[in-house]
Amino acid sequence: MRGPHNIWRLIRTGATMERTGAMTQAMDAMDAPKALRVMARTLAWPFRWLGYKGDPNLPPVTRAITALGPAYIKFGQILSTRPDVVGVDLAKQLQVLQDRMPPFPRDAAIKTIEAELQAPISDLFSEFSEPVAAASIAQVHKAVRADTGKAVAVKVLRPGIEKAFRTDIDAFYFMASVIEFFSPASRRLRPTDVIAHFEGVVHGELDLRLESASASEYAANTAKDEGFSVPAVDWNLSAKRVMTLEWVEGITASDIDEIVAAGHDRSSLGPRVLQMFLTHALRDGFFHADMHQGNLKVAPNGDIVALDFGIMGMLDEYTRRVYAEILYGFIKKDYKRVAEVHFEAGYVPADRDVDEFARALRAVGDPIFGMDASRISMARLLSYLFEVTERFGMQTRTELILLQRTMVVVEGVSRSLDPHINIWEVSKPVVEEYIKSNIGPRALSRDLLRTATVLARFGPRLPQLAESLLIAQSKANEEPAKPSNHWQAAWLVAGGVVSAGLGAAVVLIFG
Repeated sequence: MRGPHNIWRLIRTGATMERTGAMTQAMDAMDAPKALRVMARTLAWPFRWLGYKGDPNLPPVTRAITALGPAYIKFGQILSTRPDVVGVDLAKQLQVLQDRMPPFPRDAAIKTIEAELQAPISDLFSEFSEPVAAASIAQVHKAVRADTGKAVAVKVLRPGIEKAFRTDIDAFYFMASVIEFFSPASRRLRPTDVIAHFEGVVHGELDLRLESASASEYAANTAKDEGFSVPAVDWNLSAKRVMTLEWVEGITASDIDEIVAAGHDRSSLGPRVLQMFLTHALRDGFFHADMHQGNLKVAPNGDIVALDFGIMGMLDEYTRRVYAEILYGFIKKDYKRVAEVHFEAGYVPADRDVDEFARALRAVGDPIFGMDASRISMARLLSYLFEVTERFGMQTRTELILLQRTMVVVEGVSRSLDPHINIWEVSKPVVEEYIKSNIGPRALSRDLLRTATVLARFGPRLPQLAESLLIAQSKANEEPAKPSNHWQAAWLVAGGVVSAGLGAAVVLIFG
């Protein structure tokens, strides 16, 4: 429960932050008001001896988070996707959390597997290794299926991890409410909403059936993408606390020397990583949102293989179009259009000046485009863009923050593979293709046909809907005059006819 009993957890957290030196750095990153700084340090300092020491070789915030345990490490990873909350520098520091934790015993993993799959381990696997990777929530074992002899990767949740996360999430909510109470300025950053977002992500990762579904959907979406692959889910050997995928051989994307020694072409791998990410985000609206080097392998045939599907991003079709237009506007240096898109989407308040916003965007874009190709940075652009949009009152958009953060990470991966990559030249064909297919006459015809199809499904009910509106109007005669529902009924019926007619006409003209 969220209440005063969480004070002890706050004390232990604050003591660790103070002891490791993370308190000051975190307050600076979030630009915390003086009153909150004084209160936090005053309360934490007497108890600093209760704090965990952590690894002194790590940066302060990373050191504190790692010392505090799995829930805090996962929370740190989520915060790394929110530079609008913790600042760009701290977000970058948090990205180095590799989620490396001490493994739990192999016997505990076997016990979980047997309970979840309701069969002895010997009936399921002829071989079952010690952990090959351990993270904050789960660990992975290599195994061989007893029936087919096929190598698989088996992911198993840590024992008791669900209860531990529930306890810590309660403390996080309590902490957020305290921050909002003592720092009204922090409410713009919506700390409680950030915790709710974290809770949602963790909920998905604590049920491996959901991650299996994400992996399956991602594999289906990308099945025809040349040079990119996703391991197949073995549903017969997967459950809530166990997930089994086909085993994939390959070189981790961070092992550049091994990639070169194996004869892979780095100059083609770098652009492919970036283009695949953009394609999945724009074409499918479903993308890998944790695409760092540790979650990518280069297969022997040169394919890029994605792993770990606990954090996936989703974009609705309208947001995809907005994002594509913003990117395309920057690529074309059409800052006026970029500004207009922000206003049309409601990202920037309507009372702000669009021309002034366009000039501010030019100040962001022009210096970057004037750089040498190898120095053009999406990370730098997004850093400046955050500053500008905040100044013009743009509210936090969680879905865009996740997308932008992932693109920064993907840029880093691409650059590590090909240091001379021109981010904008690589992005341009993907964005142009999306714009061509989704903005213009063809997109209009498709949208109108889709609208007509929806209305057609309600065709048999249109007379009833119209009658209901008219009856409601007759009952409201004694009330103060309101806009006539007769017109609503008329427009409802006419809308279906007009949409269908326009859809057909546009198809004939442009199809």
